Amino acid sequence: MKHPGSKTMLLLSLVIVLVAGIGLWLGLRSAGGPPPAVESITIATNTDYVGACPVMAAQSQGYFASHQLSVQLRPYSSGKQALDAVLSEKADMATVADIPVMFAALNGVPVQVISTIFRTGQDHGLVARRDHGINQGSDLKGKRIGVTLSTSGHFALEVFLNRQRLDTRDVQLRNYPPDGLLQALVNGEVDAVSGWDPFLTLIQERLGAAALRFPGKDIYESIYNMVAPTPYLQQHPQTVIRLLQALEQGAQFCRTKPAAAADLLPRLTPEGKAALLAEWPSHHFGLELDQSLLLVLEDQSRWAIKGRLSPVNTVPNFLDYIYVDGMKAVSPAEVTIIN
Repeated sequence: MKHPGSKTMLLLSLVIVLVAGIGLWLGLRSAGGPPPAVESITIATNTDYVGACPVMAAQSQGYFASHQLSVQLRPYSSGKQALDAVLSEKADMATVADIPVMFAALNGVPVQVISTIFRTGQDHGLVARRDHGINQGSDLKGKRIGVTLSTSGHFALEVFLNRQRLDTRDVQLRNYPPDGLLQALVNGEVDAVSGWDPFLTLIQERLGAAALRFPGKDIYESIYNMVAPTPYLQQHPQTVIRLLQALEQGAQFCRTKPAAAADLLPRLTPEGKAALLAEWPSHHFGLELDQSLLLVLEDQSRWAIKGRLSPVNTVPNFLDYIYVDGMKAVSPAEVTIIN
């Protein structure tokens, strides 16, 4: 015969188990927390440049939105302009090559690289006019060369001239914005231009047989980065993590779907797209913070100091201009910077 209180004890046990289960469920739910609020970010970037593909893919494929980010892209034709937009508070972040980062550090501007998103050795170079007597690199001596000063196009030009046993004293430099180089060369204001794609390819197409391109391979490797002001990064660490997660998805899209990725570049002609896709395997889309970035920035700062492009005469500590926390949270294996 069962004890009269056995049913009561059984019911009490069931209630305890049920309450414990509900408590565990609520605890797990609260540990996960509610989804983060949607945050608005404005990114200044060159929407015509292949290196911005991870950004545009993250936007077009909804990766930003899936990480609770509402992103507005503001187009600029150079990283220098994009960084200026951030510094004038027209944007929160910018995509830039290494040169603008170097100049920001020389000038003590509090910005930091969040991650490199793209590398290539194929997008810089020079285009010269054959009908201006230029058939080889040494023919540039005494010629007028259009370039956007204090940019990667300027740095690549000086390296190229050094390979020809020339320097900037042997040529006449003319300063133009990146999207002004084509017209300057077509109008005959200059004999050659130094810059990057898509502008160089558009110039080649416009000049046709009169164009002679000197590629930048083995002269300059573009290291394209996402940067933001240091105060912003200190105030929005979780936003940076979500941004990097979306960019990682965008970079994978660019790696695995080149034709669809190339369609994201609005100014590509059919000929330009074919040329770009042929070069696609040489492009590296992916997030990283590599020690080589620091070495490049140091070399470039010595170039800028030697050329008196900055009033500063001391190489800065570029570790102060790298933000590692976001990448260590998202992809720690890709952080090889020694700090």
